[in-house]
Amino acid sequence: MSDSIAILKPNEIKLNQDAYLGGLLQVVQQKPLNINHELTDVVTEIRRKSANQVVQLNIPTSKDEDWRFNDLSDLQKQDWTYGKNQLVLETSILEQFILSEASGSRLVFVNGDYAPKLSDISNLTDEVYVGNLSNLDQTKIPLVTQYLAINEPEDEVFTVLNSSSITDAFVIWVKANCQITTPIHLLHLTVTENQATWTQPRILVVAETNSQVEFIEYYGAVTTGCSDSVGKQTYTTNVVTEIHLAQNAQINHTRIQRESGDGFHLAKTSVNQARDSRYTINEISLGGKLYRHNLHIHQDGEQTQTYLNGLTMLQGRQQGDTHSEVSLTKPYGTVNQLHKYIVDDAGRGIFNGKVNVPKLAQMTNAAQLNRNLLLSPKARMNTKPELQITADNVKCAHGATVSQLEADEIFYLRSRGLNEYDATHLLLDAFAAEIIQKIPYNSLQQRLTQCVACRTFD
Repeated sequence: MSDSIAILKPNEIKLNQDAYLGGLLQVVQQKPLNINHELTDVVTEIRRKSANQVVQLNIPTSKDEDWRFNDLSDLQKQDWTYGKNQLVLETSILEQFILSEASGSRLVFVNGDYAPKLSDISNLTDEVYVGNLSNLDQTKIPLVTQYLAINEPEDEVFTVLNSSSITDAFVIWVKANCQITTPIHLLHLTVTENQATWTQPRILVVAETNSQVEFIEYYGAVTTGCSDSVGKQTYTTNVVTEIHLAQNAQINHTRIQRESGDGFHLAKTSVNQARDSRYTINEISLGGKLYRHNLHIHQDGEQTQTYLNGLTMLQGRQQGDTHSEVSLTKPYGTVNQLHKYIVDDAGRGIFNGKVNVPKLAQMTNAAQLNRNLLLSPKARMNTKPELQITADNVKCAHGATVSQLEADEIFYLRSRGLNEYDATHLLLDAFAAEIIQKIPYNSLQQRLTQCVACRTFD
């Protein structure tokens, strides 16, 4: 491991108009690089460029259009520190997280650091590389600059904050013409400490020409009892995942967010698709005090297919925010998005979905739908589906619904012998099941179905 590399001098950080963000930048840059010599200069330059962007930004407020419904005041009350390295966990703790479909392709991360003793990759072949960026095959190192920190918006403060302090990245790299039939499970666990900790995972996924892979990105907390309960130590996970699909590549991405009730989860997923590629994400968010996911898809080739499915459940005073954007640049692109929210108590949901169809993207077929259920008078939902179309030969549709459970539906079920309580929760289960059943792993489906039932029957 190399020594810590100073990216900006302290007096340069003080130039930041936002003193809190400047202090946070100093914290995240304390962790040393863990990159081999061939990539040190590349990563250092990314860190330097991103740090220079951070000092020109501010923590978002309600005056920023993309953050106007988010309340980050609790985030700013904390004095953050990095989580401890090399925390020791008993393997028995993993029982509640292990998936039978990925028993020999599980990679565990504790407070952002890879834990090889808790991982098991015995079922993975040399057709796919899974490991740290620092151990990447020499033949792949020259290609890293084509994939790492590409298409990164300069105004996304938490994304560039992650890039300003890259110490390593975890890589999934699939060789051309290879089909990886075993799902790869990336299990990220947070162990709370007696201080407010801040971790910044970085993930890079590359699927070469004609390849196929499935991976599960799971975020959870090691707690006593249900992780949803509050009263535990505050922490933040600020993660960036970059996914690149070459021509005719296919990726099935399952993303699960089950942070603790006092956890903040800030995420950026950037996907670049070449011609004839197919990307699917099934995203479930059930935890976290505040959850924000910026999902950006770049369709860079013709006949590209993108499928976005999501379910967010909020209760208490949780905030859940999904900002998605699909940018098409070539003809014959397909986009299909369905995102659902179930909001209870004083929870607040935010959905902002954009589909950009420029003139060059003729023959596009795009559909976007956001459906939402509010279960209490204090629940709030802010939804804004957007289509920006300048092409003249397309088939596009978008819409949103915000409603309560239909009285007629409850009456119908009661007329068939169910009481009101069972009728209500049967409808909620069916509403959530449309998304959960898209996940191609039975063990995970069952676990998530139980979580939904627990939350809705509570």
